[in-house]
Amino acid sequence: MANNIFTDTGLLNEIKKYARVRSIKRDTILMSPGDEVFFVPIVQEGVLRIVRQNDEGKEIFLYHLYPGQTCAMAINCCQAHKKSMVKAIAEEDSEILQIRVNLVEDWFKYPEWKTFVNSTYGSRFAELIEVIDLIAFHNMDRQVLHYLQERAKAAGTKALNITHQEIADELHTHREAISRLLRTLESKGIVKLGRNTIELITG
Repeated sequence: MANNIFTDTGLLNEIKKYARVRSIKRDTILMSPGDEVFFVPIVQEGVLRIVRQNDEGKEIFLYHLYPGQTCAMAINCCQAHKKSMVKAIAEEDSEILQIRVNLVEDWFKYPEWKTFVNSTYGSRFAELIEVIDLIAFHNMDRQVLHYLQERAKAAGTKALNITHQEIADELHTHREAISRLLRTLESKGIVKLGRNTIELITG
């Protein structure tokens, strides 16, 4: 996958020499808030889900990382020497490249790496703005639908094996509210509800 992102021979040689390939199973927590950040992950295969979690364990979904992408939060923590502020979870069986923190700035000598990092900040910032807009300016049903669409996109299927409680946890709200909203979406023909399953009909 690195060969599909970068073309600079020097950078590719350093990635081959120093990066560690790691396979992770679905639902594995790769990183949690408060963890020391020892590496930056670049997704090779699969999908990672990034969520923000507070001290009480309440969570809110931020964005997904797909093959060829990395986490702006991890890069920022590396550069600022801070501990992780997010949780990274494998959405499915995945493979990542782990880039040691000391290499993040060293590799700025390669224009492709600098462009990759700057592009990562831009993409993740845009996704965070979308999340903020949904929270600040739209009704909860819009947030729920956006969340389901993003999870479906990551899973590669419109039929999700997910509970109402899991959605509530990651949208930082009550299960009863999520259940009501899902029933409303079902009545509009947008989703179809089953036992611990939700199928997107449209969108």
